[in-house]
Amino acid sequence: MVGITEVARHAGVAVSTVSYVLSGKRPISPPTRRRVLDSIATLGYRPPASARSHTIGLAVRVDDGAHRPLLAEFMLSASVAARRHDCNVLLLTDHAEHSVLDAVLFDGLILMDIGIHDPRLETVRCLPVPTVLIGLPHDPAGLACVDLDFRAAGHLCVDHLADLGHREVILLGAPEAAYRRRTGFAVRTVAGAMERAAARGVRLIHRPVEGDWDSTAGTLTRVLQERPDATALIVQNEAATAHLTPLLRSFGRAVPEDMSLVVLGSDAVATAGTPPLSSIAVPAAGLTERAIELLRRRIDQGTGGAGEPPVLLEPRLTVRASTGPPPPPPPRPSPLPTSP
Repeated sequence: MVGITEVARHAGVAVSTVSYVLSGKRPISPPTRRRVLDSIATLGYRPPASARSHTIGLAVRVDDGAHRPLLAEFMLSASVAARRHDCNVLLLTDHAEHSVLDAVLFDGLILMDIGIHDPRLETVRCLPVPTVLIGLPHDPAGLACVDLDFRAAGHLCVDHLADLGHREVILLGAPEAAYRRRTGFAVRTVAGAMERAAARGVRLIHRPVEGDWDSTAGTLTRVLQERPDATALIVQNEAATAHLTPLLRSFGRAVPEDMSLVVLGSDAVATAGTPPLSSIAVPAAGLTERAIELLRRRIDQGTGGAGEPPVLLEPRLTVRASTGPPPPPPPRPSPLPTSP
């Protein structure tokens, strides 16, 4: 195996110069740096992990037509967190199982968009590099996982509305494809909301929504016909969120006077319109920081991360102008006078 001494001899420089080229800790003149890099390429030298920046693969799902503010927030947050830990991030946007196998080219892998029964996880368990999931599968044994506690987020949304007096609530969720894939964040939020609604005496109906204007309008129209007495919406679909206030206004329902609205997703989306929406933020920065911190520790220790419980961040609700008490019921008509 070629070592740093052979590289230095081939390039005609000191070993320390090769080390500085690799680490970037001291400036090296462009000609000398070029000579060292040429020698590295010619000899096929690969620096040990301790002598170079680590490269992390970030595997994300990018579907055509998807609404992506939160996804972009995850990507940017991962890059910022990685630099704090002397790592570089390379995106893997092919979500098929074979893309997970590409992780052997990296020092570690962060895998997002985790299904409850994700078919990629058996492959992940066999990878020779440390891996961290942003998400929580049904069986996390042998896996390092970081996620928002979406079941608790469902509880928190229902509790907030129930405390305000709402008893008829609609949950507009992720696109249908997310439930077909049994994606964890979508499934767990609905389960948590349904559990807490039953405990609090709230009638809750869930409908997936695709998120574009036409499908959001169609879904909202149908569900309001089913539940005309509904006074609150929980929304877990960023693409649909921006459409809801104008759609409700077109139906003659003002927010929050006639319909309260609480959303899960990016704070940037929740605060972009009028009124600003009460929300539970998905903490992209916090999740990626914890994931990369966990991954870097496993890279340094040479361990896969088995045996530790999942890290679940506690959801936090920010109350804004979109939630309030339900409107009073319409007055009952006075009885007709009886004839003497």
